[in-house]
Formats: sequence, structure tokens, C-alpha cells
Amino acid sequence: MTYVCRRIVRAGAAPLLVALALAFPAGAQAARVLVMGPDGHVTARHDSFVPSVVATPAPNNVQATAASAKPTKAKKKPPQKTVASELTRLATSGAISSSQYGTYNSSFNAALSAERHLRGTRATELEAVITNLHDIAVAGKLTPGRLPVLFQTLDRNREWWTTGPLLTPGQYVEFSDSELLWEYYAGQGIELQVLGSFGKADGLYTAGPADYPQMETLLSQIIPLAVNRAGGLVWEYYFQFGGGKPPWTSAMSQGTGIEALTRAYLASHNPEYLQLAHEALPVFTAPPPVGVRVATPLGARYVQYTFTPGTSIINAFLQSLIGLYDYAQLSHDPLAQQLFNAGNAEAEAEVPQFDTGAWSLYQPGIEDTLSYHELVTGFLQQLCTRTKAPVYCTTAQHFTAYLTTPPVLQLITQHARKGKTTTISFQLSKVSRVGIVVVGPGGNTLFSTSASFPYGTRSFTVPALKHKGTYTIHLSATDLAGNFNRIVGTIQVS
Repeated sequence: MTYVCRRIVRAGAAPLLVALALAFPAGAQAARVLVMGPDGHVTARHDSFVPSVVATPAPNNVQATAASAKPTKAKKKPPQKTVASELTRLATSGAISSSQYGTYNSSFNAALSAERHLRGTRATELEAVITNLHDIAVAGKLTPGRLPVLFQTLDRNREWWTTGPLLTPGQYVEFSDSELLWEYYAGQGIELQVLGSFGKADGLYTAGPADYPQMETLLSQIIPLAVNRAGGLVWEYYFQFGGGKPPWTSAMSQGTGIEALTRAYLASHNPEYLQLAHEALPVFTAPPPVGVRVATPLGARYVQYTFTPGTSIINAFLQSLIGLYDYAQLSHDPLAQQLFNAGNAEAEAEVPQFDTGAWSLYQPGIEDTLSYHELVTGFLQQLCTRTKAPVYCTTAQHFTAYLTTPPVLQLITQHARKGKTTTISFQLSKVSRVGIVVVGPGGNTLFSTSASFPYGTRSFTVPALKHKGTYTIHLSATDLAGNFNRIVGTIQVS
């Protein structure tokens, strides 16, 4: 069934009924966005509604290979589906109109033509977007509901790579005729940033009534880009990412979308927004790779990526719960409340496992960057405020304290052999830049260096120490928040 977006008509902005916190930490700085105008001229600005914190890690660079515009030579295989053949099939079957067929076919031919005239990075990036579209067609997933977002992606990339500047990975991009947020992924072109666009809508709501019309304009542009998946409405991603092939989706972006729709209802009192939020719930009931729900003995975990259900990323899980909670509380939707309860039971059990005692973990065994530490701290504070659950409140307090707590160092190595390369081992409490200075028995500095280390037992390799005696080891550490500590110890060389 093809989803047809309802027309959202804005009602008058009403006083706020519920105080909902922004999906990202309040202290996040505005992001730098490059905006392309109708003449191809690009200007840079700081969008105060787009938080600068990166919501997802950079994908693995994938070397894309473009689909050939010419048919391959005679191999006796069934005819391969192509973008052109699938568009023809959809038009012939009546799934799309002749007008739509003409528009999409012209868009595809224009992209192929532009790619042939580009060179270097520009050609590579547009080629990658064409390839992803081709692969989706070959897989039989070029459905009518996906055509609007896929061909908008194609058109925006053709527009950018033929007239815009080269980009650095992670750069946000917008177009002056739209509120949608795009992001550059090296080797994959510019892609619709679903999470960032819904996060921007949340920011516009938080800014106040004067910005409600802009929020509703943004939502009117992203709502029609939802597709039918898992029996409901889902906003997908259409590029290769961390080993996953498109189309895929995320509990975090879907939860943030539900939150944005909930806020749009608060701003407008238009019940269509709550109905759309309800229709966005089924993906939380289905297992990967279609949905985001992984059943657990306590309830359910909602995963960041449908293509890696075993990857547990705590900030994404918590944000999806915030979206479900806010919608459930406002709408009294029993399914939303059930989904929140299942996820909340699992999250309360999991959260302590992401507290190292000195810093937060992004996923098991991997510490957060500073921005992710601040992000997950903000999510915990929001859940503490909403649910009063002690585990959220306590962990948020811990994570806040870690921002001002110096790293702890302990020298482990006590002895070394003269004339042998020496490993100086130490214990480190949290991810830091660690420096070492080795001072000989005569007071001379014999060796110094520094490197970044995660928490745990770590070591430096020191060149052979030539004399017997007591050597002084100076260790210093600076964590991601700038907290500093140093210790002095000794080793005996014999």
C-alpha cells in the first residue's frame, strides 16, 4: 500500500500544554550549515536549531561503483532489474502516473548525463548516489512510496555536485527552498539527515511560538518522505553505512520523529500529527532487519541500526524512549505506553553497564567522545525528569560529575631489565591523552612521549635502559573535558 501524506493545515498556535525538553543537550552549539540558493550560490550560516553534536558515527567509507547505463553483453541470465525498467514496470502497472514516470525518468537521465561530465570527487559522489538507487532497483525495493525521497536525493546531489563546493565529511547542507537537513557522507554523497531534520523541528518548537510555522513547514516536507515498513510509517536511510545496505532505519530517528510530531500537535492542536505519530509506532514492534525491536527477558531493546541488531548504543536507545514516552503521555495511546514500558524496563537494567565509574560508554567496551558523553547525559536527565527512576537520575549525576573529575593513573610496572626494551604499564580510569617522562638515576630525561588511550590497563614501550638503578617515571593525563592529573613513581632496573 502506498502511503499518501495527509495535508497538514495549521491551526492557531496554542499555549504550551506540556513542557518537553529538547532532544539534544541544551548546551549544544549551533551547527554550521552550508545553504545553496536557487542560483547555485552557497553561503555558510550557523543554524541555531540544528545542534552541532554528531548523532551518529561516521560510516565506513564504501567504494561505490556506478551502475552502467549500457546493457551488459550476452550472458544467459534473467534480465536484471534497472532503475529504468522498474520505472517502466510501475508506470505500466498503474502504480505511478505517466506524469510521475516522466518526472522520475527525466531526473534519472539528467543525473546520468551530469555524472558523465564530472570528474574526481564530484563524479564519485554523484556516481555513488546513482549506484545506491540502482542497487535498490535491482533488489526489487524501488516501490512507489520510496520514489519521492530517492529522486529528491538524486536531484539534490546532481544540483550540489554540478554547482556547489566540495565538502568535508559530516558537513550539514540545506537548500534555500526547503527546511530539510542533509549531511555529506564521504563516498555516499549528500543524504537526507532524518534524525537531524526531526531534531531541527524539535529545536524550532523549543524556541517558541514565533518559530512554529517554520517547524510545521519542515514537517510538511519530511512527512511525505515516509514509507510503509513493518506495517507502519517509517523514515528510512538510503545509503551504505557501517556495512549496512539501504534501505535501513533507526530507532533513534524514528523516536525523534514521533517526538517532533507530538510537539507539532502541542503547537497547533492539529490531531493529524498525533495520528501520524501513532502510525509510526509499528516499527518498534517488529524485529530487525525490518523493525528495531530486539526482545529481551525484561522487555525490549530498540536498536540504532536495523542492519546490526547486536549493536547496543545506549544514547540511541534512550532517545527512542523519550519520543515514545512523550507521545504516550500526551495521547494516552496504549500501544505507545506498552512500547515505552518494555523498553524502559530493559534500559533501566542496562544503563549501569554503560557507567565505567569515570566516564560513559558509547557501546559496551567503547568510551564516548565528549560530545556523546554530553548527549547521553542530557538524555538521562530528561528521563530522570520524566520518570523519576533512580537509575536514570543517579547515572546522570555520575556522568555530570565525570565532566569535572580528573583521570586517575596508577603505575603498574615496578621492575625492568638493563639493556632490554621496557614496557611501562599503567592503569587509566578514562579515555585521556597520556604523557610519560622517564628520568634516569643521574637526573637526566631519557625518554618522553604521549599518546591517547582508552580506559583500562595500558602501556608505553620505552627504549632499552642502559644502567642499573632507580628510574623516575612521570605520568600525566588529560581527559576529553580537559581535566588534568599527574603522578610520579619509580622502577628498579637490574
